[in-house]
Amino acid sequence: MLPILNCNVIFVALSVKIFDDGLHGPVAVFVHHISGVTLLQQIQIKLFIIWVRGIGELSWPGANAPGGLLMGSGQIFFTHFTKPKARLLVMRDRSEISSWLTDMDGVLWHEGKAIKGAPELIEKWTSQGTKFLVLTNNSIYTPHDLAIRLQAGGLNVPEDLIYTSALATADFLKHQSPNSTAYVIGENGLISAMHDIGYVFTESNPEYVVLGETRNLSFDSLTKAARFINAGAKFIATNPDPTGPSNEGVLLATGSVAALITKATGKDPYIVGKPNPMMFRSAMRKIGAHSETTAMIGDRMDTDVVAGIEAGLHTILVRTGISDDAEIAKYPFRPTEIMDSVANLL
Repeated sequence: MLPILNCNVIFVALSVKIFDDGLHGPVAVFVHHISGVTLLQQIQIKLFIIWVRGIGELSWPGANAPGGLLMGSGQIFFTHFTKPKARLLVMRDRSEISSWLTDMDGVLWHEGKAIKGAPELIEKWTSQGTKFLVLTNNSIYTPHDLAIRLQAGGLNVPEDLIYTSALATADFLKHQSPNSTAYVIGENGLISAMHDIGYVFTESNPEYVVLGETRNLSFDSLTKAARFINAGAKFIATNPDPTGPSNEGVLLATGSVAALITKATGKDPYIVGKPNPMMFRSAMRKIGAHSETTAMIGDRMDTDVVAGIEAGLHTILVRTGISDDAEIAKYPFRPTEIMDSVANLL
């Protein structure tokens, strides 16, 4: 009898055998995001390509027959019900990880100081020649600016190993429409990244309106952005964060300003930064890493962890940021590992 999944079930354990990808089964995998859908329905309805390559077979607890044999074109396929989505993930052991992506704020850095264990971890990776990249949704600063700020707080990260949402946005636009035009709202981090890819800033029929975090908003700039979008410009935002921290309280951030423009135009932006897994894929290309041997360390379930899962990464949540056990319990997905801080990785 196939198990029926209901709203109270977060994971159901399966096993998968991989015959030609250097893995020997059974390997533990999980199905995520399923509510009120039987496994049989999923197998019958629709194919979904997963991240594991090879030819293999899928089975589940209690199955009386070898059903679920899925073979074809050198890839394992899994099926999912149209709504909600389901994915098949291979749970890796940390010993297999050779490349690292890590969030900055709440993981390595907090309120102007390095978090305990972060300097030692960066030193360990550097001395061992381990591939790593520090990611941040902050689009205000250039990597050079951030490297200097981190160094002043006791964290030595080379600027070429810092990847911001501004850089990710520039990389995206460079491939989408090289040497094009844009109306840009943002600070030096975004402006420099856009100039570096050869974009021309214009107020005459720009192809894109690009929004990043800024401390210098004006009614005039917002009005121009809305008018350009209504006239056909494509709307891009570096990240969805609605607020940012300060010593005086929250600051309005990119997501809040994007919501204002969306309300005026009826157009949602395409968001490049976390939780878009594309930022992780761009980051991995930058350091020559592969998803099967890469881990993501973050402090937020709604950005770092979910994007890591969707990019096929080993995910680690640390409790030095905003997430505690109560926050973690709110979500229907889980990171691969949860730990107190990056000091646990030393």
